[in-house]
Amino acid sequence: MTAVNSPRDKYNAVWLIFFILGLGTLLPWNFFMTATMYFTSRLKDPPSERSVNRTANGTLDGGDARNVLESKFNNVMTLCAMVPLLVFTCLNSFIHQRIPQKLRISGSLAVILVVFLLTALLVKVEVAPLPFFALTMIKIIFINSFGAVLQGSLFGLAGILPASYTTPIMSGQGLAGTFAAFSMICALASGSALRDSAFGYFITACFVILVAIISYLVLPRMEFFRHYVESGASGSAGDDENRMDLLKQGTRPPARREREPSIAKSLLLWPKIRVTALSVCFIFTVTIGTFPAVTVEVKSTLADEGDWDTYFIPVSCFLLFNVMDWAGRSLTAVCMWPGKDSRWLPALVAARLVFVPLFMLCNVQPRHYLPVLFSHDAWYVVFMIVFAFSNGYLASLCMCFGPKKVSQHEAETAGAVMAFFLSLGLALGAAISFAFRAII
Repeated sequence: MTAVNSPRDKYNAVWLIFFILGLGTLLPWNFFMTATMYFTSRLKDPPSERSVNRTANGTLDGGDARNVLESKFNNVMTLCAMVPLLVFTCLNSFIHQRIPQKLRISGSLAVILVVFLLTALLVKVEVAPLPFFALTMIKIIFINSFGAVLQGSLFGLAGILPASYTTPIMSGQGLAGTFAAFSMICALASGSALRDSAFGYFITACFVILVAIISYLVLPRMEFFRHYVESGASGSAGDDENRMDLLKQGTRPPARREREPSIAKSLLLWPKIRVTALSVCFIFTVTIGTFPAVTVEVKSTLADEGDWDTYFIPVSCFLLFNVMDWAGRSLTAVCMWPGKDSRWLPALVAARLVFVPLFMLCNVQPRHYLPVLFSHDAWYVVFMIVFAFSNGYLASLCMCFGPKKVSQHEAETAGAVMAFFLSLGLALGAAISFAFRAII
């Protein structure tokens, strides 16, 4: 291999591998979200206890009243997802140089695979509601903790390659949500038993994660990938160990261990990447603050027309958001406007704040304070299309540009820091979503 001309990515194999790895980062969490109905169904009181509770409470709803575990499931699930995601993304951005890249990525995928195998097995096992609730939350913590390490490591690895190779990770993550939403709609249409659908979800997730593990093991064999990893390794002694390990070379490089502490290195990079880092944080704060806490509460005004009321939220909210988000992420493969130093980028990011009042003024029910200005379903659909597309496109641009605003040997650290701010945006959005909903 020569340093003069970089080799071609034959058959776009490296691009495809990063796409599969991106799919593997968010598919597990999306499948957990999609299977919420299954989890809450496992938390219902036994029939005898339900009858006692109805009699004691004087309810005549036929057993539809939810117990404490059911009513608190979504809130606790969000808490158990976002806190570990933020904490472990932060840890990964600081300790990624101390743990080999191979161990972080393949190890995280292996743990997620084991968690989903356990989840699939539990579908067939009867467990009391409280232990099942506790086990589910522990699994969600593991999924998001190792998923954070996986995501941060992937963005750091992609930072070594040309800017366009962050796009397949973002695109794969977008497909994960689309696939989960489509599966939910198929389950509604088929009328299959809830447990059978859940078992299929989890087995499918296991298969995709297994494919991701195999793809990652194949990655070091790609000449295109090796070229950029070796080029990046020459720029930083501190990264030699990780990269040489990734290339499966049996000997350690010479002991050139003069490197800055990770925290200090991240702080030194901050002036260069602060605009893109804060932008991606703001993007996801607005998105998660609104979707799905506000958007899922919108009611169709065409409810009398057939089964549209049943499919309105699955199609117009979840499927449409994920399809358009995926389209926005994928567009950066062919178009990267505005440029990484353009003032238009932060301006467009800030402009997305307008979607918060727009969705609040749709037909969100129940409501107590704000009027409904956009009652027709068409308004909601148009807002959702622009909202989702701008989320995917602008977030992907920021994640692509961040590592390219620093020198090549600093790209992995910059990618990890960008992943941290992405997770920070998710956590802030989850926290602020309660306020957005309360205002309505």
